[in-house]
Amino acid sequence: MIINTCSGAMSFAKELENESAKFYQNLSERYGKDKDVFLSFVKENGIYITQVERTYYGVITDAFEGCFAFNINPEEYAIRTDLSEKTSYTEALGRALEIEEKIINFYSDAAEQSKSLMADIPRAFRMVVKKRSNRYSKIKSLLGKKGD
Repeated sequence: MIINTCSGAMSFAKELENESAKFYQNLSERYGKDKDVFLSFVKENGIYITQVERTYYGVITDAFEGCFAFNINPEEYAIRTDLSEKTSYTEALGRALEIEEKIINFYSDAAEQSKSLMADIPRAFRMVVKKRSNRYSKIKSLLGKKGD
């Protein structure tokens, strides 16, 4: 089902943040050497959704919500958070990079699609893109230190 409204985009953003938070919580329990890093990602996910929702509730009106600012197919941004028992640390970090790429793409596309009708929402989405891009770099650096 295609997402057309800001409310739909916000719900999907929250779903992505919650699913990826569960993934990082799982990594923190499985790979103790970087537990603090993964738990910081869980905390950040909550902060991202709070910031985006706060912006949304601060500017949204029925007029905006009635407009179809988005044309987002959630299937394009679906993330896989499952890990088998045999998943190595390197493979788990690879999956984390895939998740971050999908979420960054979602927020980037949502910001681009909504920029002509709104200003604050796309700005909040771009802020998450920037922070998640930094996270992507941090995960890549963990891959450089790898070890199972």
